[in-house]
Amino acid sequence: MAAVSTNIKIDSTLKRESQELFESLGLSLSSAINMFLRQSVREQAIPFRVGNPMPNAETLKAIEDARKGIGLSRGFTSVSELMEDLDADD
Repeated sequence: MAAVSTNIKIDSTLKRESQELFESLGLSLSSAINMFLRQSVREQAIPFRVGNPMPNAETLKAIEDARKGIGLSRGFTSVSELMEDLDADD
């Protein structure tokens, strides 16, 4: 099937942010829109969200703490050492 051009009007900031997102996913804006349209027709509905969901505040804090080494357990050299630590009374 031959491709045709279609003009749409969108906010310039939305276009830029969308292009950045889709580029990070390895897609062009045109490819992403085509994916959306094909899936919409296939499902006869607004089909899905493609992207990297933003973690909630609790998860973001856990990521930050882990990067800073906060709340991490010490390393173990064997399974038996780990099990001994798990079984120990704190």
